[in-house]
Amino acid sequence: MERIEARNFIDSYAMDDSNSSVLLDLAKLDYNLIQSVYQQELKQLAEWWSELNFKEKLSFSRDRLMEIYFWATGLSFEAQYAKCRICFTKYACLATVVDDIHDIYGSLEELECFTKAVTGWDVKVVQELPEYMRVMFLAISDFTNELAQQTLKDHGLDVLPYIKEQWAILCRAHITEARWFYGGQTPTFDEYIENAWISIGSLGRLVLLCFVEADSIVNQFPNCLKDYSQLFYWSSLITRLSDDLGTSKAEMERGDIPKAVQTYMIEKGVSEETARNHVKELISNSWKKINEEILDNRFSRAIVNLSKNMARTAQCIYQHGDGFGTSTGVTKDCIISSILRPIPI
Repeated sequence: MERIEARNFIDSYAMDDSNSSVLLDLAKLDYNLIQSVYQQELKQLAEWWSELNFKEKLSFSRDRLMEIYFWATGLSFEAQYAKCRICFTKYACLATVVDDIHDIYGSLEELECFTKAVTGWDVKVVQELPEYMRVMFLAISDFTNELAQQTLKDHGLDVLPYIKEQWAILCRAHITEARWFYGGQTPTFDEYIENAWISIGSLGRLVLLCFVEADSIVNQFPNCLKDYSQLFYWSSLITRLSDDLGTSKAEMERGDIPKAVQTYMIEKGVSEETARNHVKELISNSWKKINEEILDNRFSRAIVNLSKNMARTAQCIYQHGDGFGTSTGVTKDCIISSILRPIPI
């Protein structure tokens, strides 16, 4: 992540006897200035999250506001991308709770009803849902309408159907995994990947960020979303595979479905080490595909950078294990240094 690299370089440069004190102080001031912007955004997001009151209403769900915002700074660290960071954080926080509903709380019957409600955006179906699912749908609906209205105001684009579609795509991916789990099925590696690159949630994040950065796509909308499909796919695949390398063992112990490493082991009859090496090779090849897409001059540089940085940040967060689910050790240190603790001057 560029932000972490900047902090590391500043600390390293400070140890260089030949450094320029003026340049060093300027770098520290700039770093701290952006950090103060982050803290203001976090305050705003914390108020939004507190108003949702998921801690009480959906007590089984994860509170990962800080970790998700840290991820958002990895996508676009510059001060002028505040709207991107805020949109990303809100969507990802909600998507994380949707994931928890499917993974650890809802029955299959309830999950089927929730999927039907989201895919149809049907108020009558919503009213028949359990209370905790109605709370979730209301939060999704409020966020969706807020983003759609803001995009219409800022860019003159009606994106409401496209935001709804991304929630439907995400929930269909989650219900597929739930059916595997409750049916005691182990998907093939290819079946798993075909669904898992969507269930990780990166596709929805990237599509929604297109609407925030719509100045760069307004003349090509909505056809541009198809143009970006391969770029979004490879970025999402890296995110999924990085997540699986860092978290799959712990998730399997909790009773989740087999992930990339396990499905490959089962299907091919190979060791865990061989399977993990295969996944790492897929990540490497996916980066080559992203680099090919980056060379396409039709693409907005802003969208390209968001897609590229989605994958970069995923590898950063999961390289030492589950940096999202536990955020201890290296990840916690990175969050503190990049967001909370300014550089002494």
